[in-house]
Amino acid sequence: MEYDERLALFRQTRLNPFDRGEEEDGPQGGKTPPQHEARPELFSGTRTHSSDRTMDLGLAEDHFSRPVGSFVASDIEQLKLAIEECKKLILELPEHSERQKDTVVKLIHLRLKLQELKDPEEDEPNLRVLLEHRFSKEKSKSVKQTCDKCSTIIWGLIQTWYTCTGCYYRCHSKCMNLITKPCVRSKVSHQSEYELSICPEIGLDRQDYRCAECRTPISLRGVPSEARQCDYTGQYYCSTCHWNDTAIIPARVIHNWEFEPRKVCRSSMRYLALMMPRPVLRLKEINPLLFNFVEELVEIRKLRQDILLMKPYFITCKEAMEARLLLQLQDRQHFVENDDMYSLQDLIDISSGRLSCSLTEIHTTFAKHIKLDCERCQAKGFVCELCKEGDILFPFDSHTSVCHDCSAVFHRDCYYDNSTTCPRCARMTERKQDDEPDVKEA
Repeated sequence: MEYDERLALFRQTRLNPFDRGEEEDGPQGGKTPPQHEARPELFSGTRTHSSDRTMDLGLAEDHFSRPVGSFVASDIEQLKLAIEECKKLILELPEHSERQKDTVVKLIHLRLKLQELKDPEEDEPNLRVLLEHRFSKEKSKSVKQTCDKCSTIIWGLIQTWYTCTGCYYRCHSKCMNLITKPCVRSKVSHQSEYELSICPEIGLDRQDYRCAECRTPISLRGVPSEARQCDYTGQYYCSTCHWNDTAIIPARVIHNWEFEPRKVCRSSMRYLALMMPRPVLRLKEINPLLFNFVEELVEIRKLRQDILLMKPYFITCKEAMEARLLLQLQDRQHFVENDDMYSLQDLIDISSGRLSCSLTEIHTTFAKHIKLDCERCQAKGFVCELCKEGDILFPFDSHTSVCHDCSAVFHRDCYYDNSTTCPRCARMTERKQDDEPDVKEA
């Protein structure tokens, strides 16, 4: 498509940027359009859920590139209008909805395009957007890198090269227009889950003896190109898409507690690296028997449960909020939200022993504040109503038990030896019964 035709198409769609009408039909015959051609709508109301297709942002095709030797000032004005309309749409959409998140991504892409158009003096723009990649021009001249597209060395002194700020995909400037792989971060944002089958191989014949990514002919004999298997996806790739990088496989960790790195393709390596800190593994549902064989997991689960019991003390304590005690877990925010979700990085640190040491130290600091340093938190302790003896009790103490109905705290021995009901529950039931006649009389 010529530039003038693309610009005219863009101006036509901007007349009604929030049109939620029927989308344009695909090419005749029902074939999927190539990845480098996208629908011209900037704000499509339909969201694609398939992990095999690039999310349609309306920016995969470069509608805004200026022609060689000239620059159209109206492009900037139209982009500014599109950005303002996008801001209004973000405010109108429901808070934290998927449509609002997608619109925020579109706003970022539009701003990057605007910044690129505002700098016509440069031969190569500092920022480029392609297939959801956000490429930034690198200024380093001495660091030796390899192009992810052509697999050759990038000579920084004489060649211009770019790095995607989302998935760290690197390539020459001359290779930019040849890229067909969408940004892996988009897949992480919209499909945050692992393949939990160990090396789910389907065979080269099911792949038609072609690379699973670029469709280059491959074979196990190396003619015309060597077939390399990715241990994460189980599929075979060519030497351009599979560099024999290694990574820890989540399925092997969860089912076998095995942390030996295995060979994976380039896209799987980036996906696993971006997913590493994300808490998406619910172990008690995927493999509950793992807690019977890995003692460290049981220890970490108890520490996390105690921290969740300490959290109400901190969010109601002025001193704790000023000291920002909970920020000690800012790198593992899910530890103060639940006790059953784990990231792959958590499991790696549990295996090495690093997490146990750091979490025990944080647990000790939290307990010290509640039981010794803060009078307000001490006043929220409990006295065992069964024996009425001993020190002040807290729900995270190792020798206590908590009533599941009223959250009262007792000595563990007293609680399990008691044949009657919880005294606090009995008082609350009696008080409720006394209040019922008054309500009926009224």
